[in-house]
Amino acid sequence: MVSVILFPAIDLKNGQCVRLKQGDMEQATVFNDDPAAQGAAFEAQGFQWLHVVDLDGAFAGKPMNAAAVEAILKRVAFPVQLGGGIRDMKTVDGWLAKGIRRVIIGTAAVRDPGFVREAAKAFPGQVAVGIDARDGFVAVEGWAETSSLAAADLGRRFEDAGVAAIVYTDIARDGMLQGINWEGTIALAKALTIPVIASGGLASMADIERLMAPDAAILEGAITGRALYDGRIDPGAALERLARAA
Repeated sequence: MVSVILFPAIDLKNGQCVRLKQGDMEQATVFNDDPAAQGAAFEAQGFQWLHVVDLDGAFAGKPMNAAAVEAILKRVAFPVQLGGGIRDMKTVDGWLAKGIRRVIIGTAAVRDPGFVREAAKAFPGQVAVGIDARDGFVAVEGWAETSSLAAADLGRRFEDAGVAAIVYTDIARDGMLQGINWEGTIALAKALTIPVIASGGLASMADIERLMAPDAAILEGAITGRALYDGRIDPGAALERLARAA
């Protein structure tokens, strides 16, 4: 059995590490003014991957925190996946050329599925799709709009496209420290052949234990943010527990 991956998250707003509540840019808590130092700290703690989101970019539709992302890349050696404002091939190519290991395409996956297919074909294993859902329906434009498209239906569009992973976020849980929507996330993973990464709400060591339950083994991993920053999850203890279960 391969250990599930625990992804620490850096969400970027105005060049700072922040965490939002339910995607609300007006409810941003700043946790670190130095994203590169935060990335280096996560690497030193033993994490295998880093999850980064350009929040401003998600709303603007183009990269807005490029300097902060590039600073992170210069400081860390472990792989980084990046989402937010990635909506054309030029942006995909640019980030991968700078050292991003995997780009996450969100809004454009709904608006322009052909772009996702093109990117996944051009960069095998380096393109993921971000599915952010509110009550089971896909939200776009930095979660500002909710579409009529069901999360599973969006995932099925890319089953044969070579997408490396689906990053699934339950918006109602994001930043609320209420635990991941395990039922919905596992159901999505069972409905798709693409590996699913859980996001939104991972809040405690109890959630780490839940991540190791047999039915959660179908997941590639889970993303955690606020609970790491405020100490609800101890990085060393969590990683050791996951490693023992592998």
